[in-house]
Amino acid sequence: MILQQYQQLKKIVGEYLPPEQIARIDQAFNLASNAHEGQFRTGGEPYITHPVTVACTLARYHLDYETIMAGILHDVVEDTPVTKEQLQKFFGSNVSNLVAGVTKLDKIQFSNYKEAQVANLRKMVMAMVQDIRVIIIKLADRMHNMQTLRPLRPDKRRRIAKETLEIYTPLANRLGMHAIKDKLEALCFENIYPFRSKTLSNAVNHALSNRKTEIENIVADVYKELEKRNIKGRIFCRDISIFNIYRKLQTHKLEFHGVLDNYCFTVIVNDIDTCYRVLGIIHSLYKPKPNSFKDYIAVPKRNGYQSIHTALIGPHGMPIEMLIRTEFMNAMSEMGVLARWSYNTTDDKTSSAVMQQAQRWMNNLLELQENAGNAFEFVEGVKDDLFPDEIYVFTPEGNILELPMGSTPIDFAYAIHTDIGQTCIGARVDHQPYPLSWKLVSGQSVEIITSPTGRPNTSWLNFVVTSRARTKIKQYLNNLAADEAIVLGRRIVLNSVSFRSISEIPQDKMNLILRETKHSDCNELFRDIALGNEMSLLVVQKILGQSSRSDPTSYGMPTDKKFPIRGTFGLLINFAQCCQPVPGDEIVAQVTSGKGLIIHRCECTQLKHETDLTRDKLMQVEWDEDLIEQVFQTSITIEYINAVGVLPHLLRVISDAEGIIGDMSTYRKDSTSSVMELKIGVQSLEHLNGIIKSLKILPNVLTVSRHTYSSSRNSHAKNQMVPS
Repeated sequence: MILQQYQQLKKIVGEYLPPEQIARIDQAFNLASNAHEGQFRTGGEPYITHPVTVACTLARYHLDYETIMAGILHDVVEDTPVTKEQLQKFFGSNVSNLVAGVTKLDKIQFSNYKEAQVANLRKMVMAMVQDIRVIIIKLADRMHNMQTLRPLRPDKRRRIAKETLEIYTPLANRLGMHAIKDKLEALCFENIYPFRSKTLSNAVNHALSNRKTEIENIVADVYKELEKRNIKGRIFCRDISIFNIYRKLQTHKLEFHGVLDNYCFTVIVNDIDTCYRVLGIIHSLYKPKPNSFKDYIAVPKRNGYQSIHTALIGPHGMPIEMLIRTEFMNAMSEMGVLARWSYNTTDDKTSSAVMQQAQRWMNNLLELQENAGNAFEFVEGVKDDLFPDEIYVFTPEGNILELPMGSTPIDFAYAIHTDIGQTCIGARVDHQPYPLSWKLVSGQSVEIITSPTGRPNTSWLNFVVTSRARTKIKQYLNNLAADEAIVLGRRIVLNSVSFRSISEIPQDKMNLILRETKHSDCNELFRDIALGNEMSLLVVQKILGQSSRSDPTSYGMPTDKKFPIRGTFGLLINFAQCCQPVPGDEIVAQVTSGKGLIIHRCECTQLKHETDLTRDKLMQVEWDEDLIEQVFQTSITIEYINAVGVLPHLLRVISDAEGIIGDMSTYRKDSTSSVMELKIGVQSLEHLNGIIKSLKILPNVLTVSRHTYSSSRNSHAKNQMVPS
């Protein structure tokens, strides 16, 4: 079986490599085969079958012979007595460095699994920066490991699948390798949720068989229009990703038919000019949806992806999405950086589309490594950089800058140049003043205001999202002179309390704070606050927490409001708009600088995507049922059948249930149904669930769900409350 599998590898490489390079691959196979002699995988097959399969995967993408050799040898240093020095002697430094890049640090003792995982990931990423082929080998290795997980225990399968989903699929996506990303995601879904995967797969196959005729009719109509204008091309309905369907069902709280009703087609033509001609033809054939056109040809994505996207209303009101691209763009969308080897070209077209994008990103990782304080901080920075979505904003000169979703003017400033970020004091967006903490959206024109006396602020760390901005701010704060940092720390604390000087704080309270924060004196504490190592609001909490709750006015707090949260110690409170908690929800408080405590639901998806550093700033709080007196705003989404009088009926039911109706927006989903997004005021989770239950039983209502809201400018509530 081993020889048969290796002959398959030789057949693939024989199609594009010369005999002398294939002979070198033979030498690598002989060494690996002897080194792994007597070793077996969990499933019982000889271990050498794994590296040969990895090499076959690499060969299918026409990787060079050194990468194929490294694929065969990638486990010999980790699992056999063979050393890196021996590999370098036999096969040269390139092959030995590639093998070393994917080799785990198993010779070092770590205190726990997470520490080992972080150290290995850091090592792999830094090796990838030096040679991108390292991550390609690792992805091929992970692909085969995921395909052969069945013999392992269920808990270990889930752990490996979750690690793959968290690290390796975003890496594949960031480098444009969507074909590998989709395969890994499908395998992860199958191993984490086997029953859900099987059920959803069967449902999709059944639905596809029912809509086969509709797909064929749309394809025939587009072909007919192209032939009328003598345009050569091909069109096909894109394969449906089971994992993407599941993710949409979970994220957007949609029903199955709502996700599958969207037909997605790809049109492949010869050149860019024809892409725009085809766009006009399709828009004349089907009506386009407003604000649904995206031109990724003129403005490629961060990973080099190029295509025209347009959403349309097809026959009988069916929603259709069309992707228009050239053959080269289609190959790039599937292979990303792999196209460099598959196309065997080094022209500017290939380099500018993907390789230059990837190289810029890896240079950023190198800079991040130099400025990161430790391995955990570096790995979290890498994860932050793996954003699936991006925005496109303009400089005053009209240049386009791409940033991760959620970026602020501070992120924009550091993306242009470190000096601009360090001296930033304000921003104008579309020629209007714009707060530095507000999120940017695509299409905005951003101008940064600088001053020679401007300096980074500790509070910036609470809202910047790019790893470059975060590391540069921390680097500056760490380099602050001790005296300057102490003065800044004093000012931060005094701005949060009503005292005019630190000396007004009772000495017994300061001693307690120093003991609890493990600082030797006040100056050391203030310096850590300025450097961002200690949260000022937690210090203020300890100061205020020692006072009597019956005398809040001694700290400048208003007494005309009762407050429904326990454990806040008089701090400023915001309710997060991303999850809109109401009494009855399990809640947690996120400590921020300048905004006080942000109250989230424990299940809030925004918190789940925060870094470990942010998770450390969470406080356990709970509702004070004795003090809950006000109405809380939340949002619901109602899908209903279009019928006369249905909207007044819905609103009347909400009013009868004593819900306070706020902002409302509706849009037509298809020819028979519409969706309404409604803000309502409720007193508790029980009250909200009662309203939802009353709506669900109405005859024309299809679905009712609690809606997750996210403002494009600020994810925190605008209405602030101060406890009594």
